[in-house]
Amino acid sequence: MSSGADNIDFMIHGIFSYEIFGHTVWITTSHVCILIVMLLMLGLAIAANRTMKHAKEIPEGFQNVLEIMVEKLDAMVYGTMGKVAAPKFVNYISTIFVFILMSNISGLFGLRPPTADYGTTLALGLITFALIHITQFKNLPPKQIWKDMCSPLPPWLPIWFPINLISEIAVPISLSLRMFANVLSGTVMMALVYGLLGKIAVIWPAALHVYFDLFSGAIQTYVFCMLTMTYISQNYETE
Repeated sequence: MSSGADNIDFMIHGIFSYEIFGHTVWITTSHVCILIVMLLMLGLAIAANRTMKHAKEIPEGFQNVLEIMVEKLDAMVYGTMGKVAAPKFVNYISTIFVFILMSNISGLFGLRPPTADYGTTLALGLITFALIHITQFKNLPPKQIWKDMCSPLPPWLPIWFPINLISEIAVPISLSLRMFANVLSGTVMMALVYGLLGKIAVIWPAALHVYFDLFSGAIQTYVFCMLTMTYISQNYETE
């Protein structure tokens, strides 16, 4: 068991480095995995484009899969954000949904999930944070924003303003940490299984992969996108 434990590895490793403006920048395994996921998404997009250019009236095969994917993603976004906000964000939400899902389940194919790197999830959380406040300043008057920040007390008594400000700042941190911690925990568990059990862990860990990579990865993808849509849609008037 001790020799197997020595082989446990779930860390991020540097592949090569280069100097830029006097600083050393490393290309890590996370960057490579993100590149692989992006190339897979690009290949999927090209194949989808060619398929839909020759679409049949009665879909079959790959066209059928594509139409189901688009219908389900559209239904999720429109059902959460409504008819006003959904058309503006359906493409973005669908893109990050596919990216996060492919990243989370990449462990099934021997990769280290990019979302097990906090640098990846924090970037996604910061994008959500920027979109929340961009839509807020575009759609709500300053008086309404100030009133919301002072809620539940009247705007002339801003006792709750510091607390509400902290809660706003915590949004990208909570979003990123939630997904990072769940994906990393699954990565660590599978590394422990394979590292400690060695050759014995051949077939039966498939059930663990189904949970940690597929089920948990899909749940975390849905939660991140759902929270993103909820936060953004709050800055639009109720239909």
